[in-house]
Amino acid sequence: MIRTCLAALALAASGAAGTVAAQTLTCPERSLNYWQAFPPGGESDLSARHQQLVLKKLCPAIETVVQYKAGAGGALLWSQTNTLPADGLNVVGINLPHMVLQPMEGNVGYKTEDVTPVYWFHYTPDLLVVPESSSIRTIADFIRVARANPGKLNIGGSGLNSANHAAHERLNEAFGIKTTYVPYKGTGDMGLAVLGSHIDGAMTYTPFAIANKGKVRALAVAMAARHPLLPDVPTFKELGIDWIDGAFRGIGVPKATSPEARKRLSDLFAAINADPQMKELAAKAGFELVDVSVEGMDLFMRGRTKVYTEVGRRMGLGTK
Repeated sequence: MIRTCLAALALAASGAAGTVAAQTLTCPERSLNYWQAFPPGGESDLSARHQQLVLKKLCPAIETVVQYKAGAGGALLWSQTNTLPADGLNVVGINLPHMVLQPMEGNVGYKTEDVTPVYWFHYTPDLLVVPESSSIRTIADFIRVARANPGKLNIGGSGLNSANHAAHERLNEAFGIKTTYVPYKGTGDMGLAVLGSHIDGAMTYTPFAIANKGKVRALAVAMAARHPLLPDVPTFKELGIDWIDGAFRGIGVPKATSPEARKRLSDLFAAINADPQMKELAAKAGFELVDVSVEGMDLFMRGRTKVYTEVGRRMGLGTK
């Protein structure tokens, strides 16, 4: 299902680039407040900084003010999104599958439908890494050590009931092993733990491994083919596991934001995605650009919510 979704998104993105280029971009009247649900240093922060740079080029008269309200794996900000001014100038970084899995757990203070997405801009594939100093050299080593020491390997990730958490559960199930998940506030905190060898490894994303080459060792990636910047890292598919998945990132707004403002923001971030500089930055960082605008949002969210609800049930969420 994820492969079909990504193929459709790639096709949509190629058409959207020409559409955006053919239109006159409407810049915001004032500076944007871009709220982040995770601490500095992770993929969400990196993508926001890329967008900040490109938006300054497209709309020189305004600033993009990146602000942080991190906690509870993103749930702290998402539970408060609808208290922000609904003026079209406050946007919130959002993530899937987090926003489906967390409400299923039941203690996060928001429901999936409380968050109002207006644009999804990229996808990052799941990736298993260990510290460079680790004696584990390959995915075969990892499986062997995990099977010999059930529950002893500590695997970090960003947040509870997040994409990393779901990927960890999938890792255990796929290889018939038992490892222990250690949640962190975000990839930045988790990264420090991996680099310092405070944990045995991490279930993370391609940008983390690319940014930390020589410091971490990537073991396997959830892509259809090997990543061009990680050519020595096998895919789970090569290992006989049908696993092509990761995390989507986008922007949302307070629910009271007008349809007109939602459309302007959707078009604005589509223009950022279509910019050659953004494409170059994304490729170097390991982000896979997608294009889901307000026009296709309902269909996309229905499909993703169905898929991730099934994932959550396999994780034991929503059973109480």
